Amino acid sequence: MGVDADVLTDWFDEVGRDLPWREPECSAWGVLVSEIMLQQTPVARVQPIWLEWMARWPVPSALAASSQGEVVRAWGKLGYPRRALRLHAAAAVIAAEHGDVVPSDVDTLLALPGIGAYTARAVAAFAYGKRAPVVDTNVRRVVARAVHGAGDAGPPSNTRDMADVEALLPPEDAPAAKLSAALMELGALVCTARSPRCADCPIYEDCAWQRAGKPAYAGPAKQIQKFAGTDRQVRGLLLDVLRGSEGPVEKARLDLVWDESGQRDRCLDSLLVDGLLEQTQDGLFALPGEH
Repeated sequence: MGVDADVLTDWFDEVGRDLPWREPECSAWGVLVSEIMLQQTPVARVQPIWLEWMARWPVPSALAASSQGEVVRAWGKLGYPRRALRLHAAAAVIAAEHGDVVPSDVDTLLALPGIGAYTARAVAAFAYGKRAPVVDTNVRRVVARAVHGAGDAGPPSNTRDMADVEALLPPEDAPAAKLSAALMELGALVCTARSPRCADCPIYEDCAWQRAGKPAYAGPAKQIQKFAGTDRQVRGLLLDVLRGSEGPVEKARLDLVWDESGQRDRCLDSLLVDGLLEQTQDGLFALPGEH
């Protein structure tokens, strides 16, 4: 029971989505940009922004040469805009220390600013075809069901999750990298959290969860993240004012975006602390490097 690597990768070859960062000609830089953008953001929102970024900044040095403000502005509505600053910082190091080429080694990737365990392994696998266990929410769910017979993966454990996935990977680099992509695709398209399409699953017959009768998840209920009324929403509204402005703005303009002054000012302060906004000597507010 579990995952037949050959069956799953054959399925992936047939039904895997045609995404620009999966094209053979896509650079490792393009893969890195896609992985940062795709964190907590759907493919449909990422793809047009990714295409714009790659046309504008086809190599790390091009992004590094732009101001942080330009990068935050170009990030648009992708959310979690600190990712844009981390990508800008990583681009500067790649340009200065790695000959403008994204490293292929996981440990070297981990040394880049803002690059964590998932992203480093995803770049090694998907850009360079290396054998590296790539673990995201979708992969954890597939492994929980197909291998362990559980309805959900439960709380993450980096050590356990990494070992679970590594045990499934073929020993050779290229087949292992393809299986990593296939596991992610299966979780994203078929083995979904709420309405899994088991009839379309290529490994259904060997799935431990279906053999066990598809038991319901017995762990603690997951908290559904709301957006309306949160600090995330307010921060986004404040940034929208700056993205739509040609220069620094007065605080009075920012005050218009949210009625509750305590939350609004708290969010404004947090944007300043995060480096997503800057305050000029005369008290105006601007995107970083744009004053």
